[in-house]
Amino acid sequence: MLALLPVTPCAAADAESKTWAERLGWPAGKRVVIFHADDVGMCYEANQAVQRALTNGYYRSAACMVPCPWFNDMAAWCVAHPQYDVGLHLTLTSEWRTYRWGPVAPHEKVKGLLDPLGYFYRDVPSVALSAKPDEIATEIRAQLARARKLGVKPSHIDTHMGTVYARPDYTAAYLQMAMAEQIPAMVIDMTPRTIQKFRKQGYPITESALKLLAAYTLPKLDDFHSVEAAKTYEEKRQKVFEQLRLFTPGLHEIIFHPSVESEGLKRITNSWQQRVWEDRLFADPAVQEYIAKNEIIVSSWKEVMARFKKSTP
Repeated sequence: MLALLPVTPCAAADAESKTWAERLGWPAGKRVVIFHADDVGMCYEANQAVQRALTNGYYRSAACMVPCPWFNDMAAWCVAHPQYDVGLHLTLTSEWRTYRWGPVAPHEKVKGLLDPLGYFYRDVPSVALSAKPDEIATEIRAQLARARKLGVKPSHIDTHMGTVYARPDYTAAYLQMAMAEQIPAMVIDMTPRTIQKFRKQGYPITESALKLLAAYTLPKLDDFHSVEAAKTYEEKRQKVFEQLRLFTPGLHEIIFHPSVESEGLKRITNSWQQRVWEDRLFADPAVQEYIAKNEIIVSSWKEVMARFKKSTP
C-alpha cells in the first residue's frame, strides 16, 4: 500500500497538464473548436442566419438572447429541432440606440438593472455600478425559467458582452447556476497565458475571480476568441484563417454574430455589415476547406457535455 501513496498526486498533476480537449477524450495535440453564433433571438435576421447554418452544418453551436423581441421565434424553432446545440446568451445589457429590451424578471426585483427608461443599461460599467449580485442571479434564473417554459432545453449558457465577468459576485451567481442546473457555462481555464491575455483585454481577473473559476466543476475551454472586424469580406476571411492558424492544441471557442442583410438590420446596428459577412463566412467553401485541410475538429457544447459525463466517474 505504501508504494501506491505517490500515485494519486502524480496522476492529478498529469491530468492538470492536459488540455481540456485531451481530458474530454480527443487526441493529444488536436485543435478542437466550437464555432459559436451569438445574439440569436436579437432580431429576425439573426434567427434566419443561424437556423439555416445549423441545418446545413456550417457550424454546430449558437446561443439565444431570452429578453429580446425575436426570442420566441427561435424558441419555437429549437423545440421543433431539439438535435441542434443552442444555449442561452444571458443578457444584462441593451446596447443599441433605439432597439431596446429589458429584464425578464419583475422590474421591482431587479431595479439595479434598469436604466431611467426601464430598459437594461447600454454598457457593462453601468451595470457593474448599479446592479446587486442577487439581482443578477434573479435575472439570469428568470431567463432560464422563461426558456424552459417555452420548451427550450439549453445546452449551455454564456454571457452577452461579458457582463457576468464584470464583478466576482456576478461571476459567482453565473457559475452557481451552471453547476446547480448542470448546464455548462462558457468558462475558460485560467492558465498564466490566458490570465495575461484577458487582463490585457481589460477583464478584471482578480484573485477572488480566479478562486471562483478554479472551483467550477463543469468542463472548461482552453481559450476563447471572437471573429475580428474588417474593412472587406476578403480581409475578414483572411483574419479568420490567421486566427485559426495560431490556435494552440486544446478546446477553443470562437464567437461571431451572423445575420441576414435587411433594411431592418441596418436600422438596428451600425455593425450590420460585419454581421452579414459573418453569416457568409462559415458557408464559404474556402473556409470549410481550410478547417478540414488543417485538421481542425469542429465540436459543440452538446458534445463537450456528453464527453464530460462519460469521463466523469
